[in-house]
Amino acid sequence: MRTVLPFSLAAGLAAAANSTTPSLLSSGDVDLGIYEAAYQKAKSFVSKLNTAQKVAVITGSDVNGTDFTWTALHNKDGFAGINSQYYVSGFPMGNALAMTWDRQHGEDEAKASGREFYMMGYNLINGPVASPLGRTPYGGRLPEGFSPDPYLTGAFMEKTVTGMNSAGVVTVGRHFLLNEQETNRSSSTHYSSNADDKTIHELYLWPFVDAVHAGMGAVMCSMNRVNSTLACENNKLLSGLLKHEVGFPGFILPDVSSQSTAYGSANAGLDFGSSSYWTTAVIEAGIANGSFTELRLDDMAVRNTIGYFFAGLDDGKQPDVAATTEYRDVRADHAKLIRKIGADSLALLKNHKSGSGGLPLNRPRTISIFGAHAGPSMAGPNFAFSVMGTDSDVYQGHVASAVGSGGLSNSYLATPFQALSLRAAQDGSMFRWIMNDTYSDTSSTSIFGGGSMGTGGLDMDSNSSDSFGGPQGESASSANSSMPTDMGGAGGAGEGAAGVMGTGTTVSPSIANYASDSEVCLVFINSWSGEGADRSELSNQDQDTLVSSVALNCNNTIVVINTAGPRILDQWVENDNVTAVVYGGYLGQESGKAIVDVLYGDVNPNGKLAHSIPRNATDYPVSICETAECALDEGVQIDYRYFDAHNVSVRYPFGHGLSYTTFEYGAFSAMKTDNAALNSKYPTGKLGLGGLKDLFDDVISVSFTLSNTGDLLGAEVAQLYVQYPSEAQQPVRQLRGFEKVALAAGEHKDVTFKLRRRDISYWDVIAQKWALASGDYTLSIGSSSRDLRGEVRVSVL
Repeated sequence: MRTVLPFSLAAGLAAAANSTTPSLLSSGDVDLGIYEAAYQKAKSFVSKLNTAQKVAVITGSDVNGTDFTWTALHNKDGFAGINSQYYVSGFPMGNALAMTWDRQHGEDEAKASGREFYMMGYNLINGPVASPLGRTPYGGRLPEGFSPDPYLTGAFMEKTVTGMNSAGVVTVGRHFLLNEQETNRSSSTHYSSNADDKTIHELYLWPFVDAVHAGMGAVMCSMNRVNSTLACENNKLLSGLLKHEVGFPGFILPDVSSQSTAYGSANAGLDFGSSSYWTTAVIEAGIANGSFTELRLDDMAVRNTIGYFFAGLDDGKQPDVAATTEYRDVRADHAKLIRKIGADSLALLKNHKSGSGGLPLNRPRTISIFGAHAGPSMAGPNFAFSVMGTDSDVYQGHVASAVGSGGLSNSYLATPFQALSLRAAQDGSMFRWIMNDTYSDTSSTSIFGGGSMGTGGLDMDSNSSDSFGGPQGESASSANSSMPTDMGGAGGAGEGAAGVMGTGTTVSPSIANYASDSEVCLVFINSWSGEGADRSELSNQDQDTLVSSVALNCNNTIVVINTAGPRILDQWVENDNVTAVVYGGYLGQESGKAIVDVLYGDVNPNGKLAHSIPRNATDYPVSICETAECALDEGVQIDYRYFDAHNVSVRYPFGHGLSYTTFEYGAFSAMKTDNAALNSKYPTGKLGLGGLKDLFDDVISVSFTLSNTGDLLGAEVAQLYVQYPSEAQQPVRQLRGFEKVALAAGEHKDVTFKLRRRDISYWDVIAQKWALASGDYTLSIGSSSRDLRGEVRVSVL
């Protein structure tokens, strides 16, 4: 049984400086590294300000002095694209980006997106997201984040911060901390996530550490409470962990309605806040009566300006803020990058390639597509801004974005229907579609004009039976909402009797007829979520019935899924007629093109799952907490960590993804690269950005050879997992390295993983330090968390 301390008790063992002591920045106790020059500029600037001007800075107002001018930073939501803005790009969202397992993609997307923000006049960017991490698969905001694995999320936090910083903007990491669901987040409840010190350090704080180490300039504290105290007024979280333990040099700003006091929030560590709480009169009164100090005010002002100087915004070159509908040429050639990242994010989960079955497609003679997700919705490509959640867990059209403050502003949306139509025409294929999840055919009406123009020809008789053998239900309204606009007049006069496609094909439009008459059947399904509400299901019966019905009649059924989070597949995935499954997150504006690139082999699939897919929704230990107090009793055991600890069989493991080629792993070797460090139980370095500096020193090297044994160019994501000695009380194994390696057919490359001291440390709750455990560490390398190709052991201490 592990020994842990309550968070409140741990706070006393890692005391945070209070408002009467010098700030971390002014104390000289932290090596600011890449932030040092910016700190000196910020300190010099703030020294010129009076109290009223400092208050203006920390409440987001402009300041004009005799020899200086301060223009408040312009805040904007989004990361994968600018929220609520015309003429900008919609990039793959975080849940898709993580599935690339490609650090360079993370940096490239962030730089391109950040540049669009910059050119539109925004310089304080609310993104990326490391919380929610993914404690529960039902979390509504999972598409904005990366993965329930802290190492993988941390790697993308690091690279996206680097990319956005290079674009000349201040990067805001969200939402600090334990913001793991939408239910009860902003009501009078403000649910409390109650976790122990070890869980907070080893799981939820971990990705923010990587972001701080990379130079993140701001952090948004969350709406929820942590161990019963509002996150934005939690001294242990803000001052104790983020600033004094992790060495964060920037400023902390609140999420909406997350500040509730003046002195309490400021003394806890909030640096930017509302002018309704922080007026000059209030601040001066607090300084006079001892509730507040000038030292803390100076620290707040410096932290509010340090990111501005670090980003180089003092050069005066950034354009003014654009109006929402103003045209600016900011998109450059970003569509190419978006398409590439989208394709590289797609994971091939299943592929039974035999004869003309499976993937990749090769000029099929007849293609039929099924499902609302294949084509455009009735209106689009975007959704009205809302933080009230989605109307359902399924979107009646192609979904490429979540909703809420992280939602994309796609200037257009390329759907699979569009991309497949062009490819079919190019190849000379015959192409058919039923873009509805619950379509029913009848003998008296036709989607080609035999019925009412208002319903697209669908039978509106609720007593009729659909092709699944059940009542029609909502099929009429659903079908109408997902039909592309160019289908409206297809059944014009003289084209044939109602219910007949026409003399060119002589096939009555039905799921059974299309499926049985096609060389390949593509079924498109989705799940949808976003800010404001959590998911209510991890599968959808209408969609699962659609897949099964198509597969009943088509022996080459390929399923394409874009999902908000984990999606259960077991109703149909073992069906022999389901020959392939392609799985991904939200791909942005080039979604359909990226999908077709993989289906036809123009891109060899190289994405990997960033979460596990179990066999049943009930296999998860955590759903949504409906009470005010939410106990995170599972500790660090989430996703594959939980499944491994409890020996739960999964359908597809974390890190899984197939290719059109094959790879072979050679022999492994490991060596210690810093014996002196490995002989010290605790780190001894000075505090820097991200924590004690020697935590980031390389201490172990693991090498092997990776070969492409197939006949196609491809890329494999090799993954390193670590099993700790029992003293550390860690999961069975956890990800501690990955490399995506591109190889030509027959090519091989030597691959090396470098483990940092941090990667093999555990949080010692008594010493309140990161510690090395004594004993053997087992280092395993493989293609997923459960496809391990070999291991080596390294003894420490």
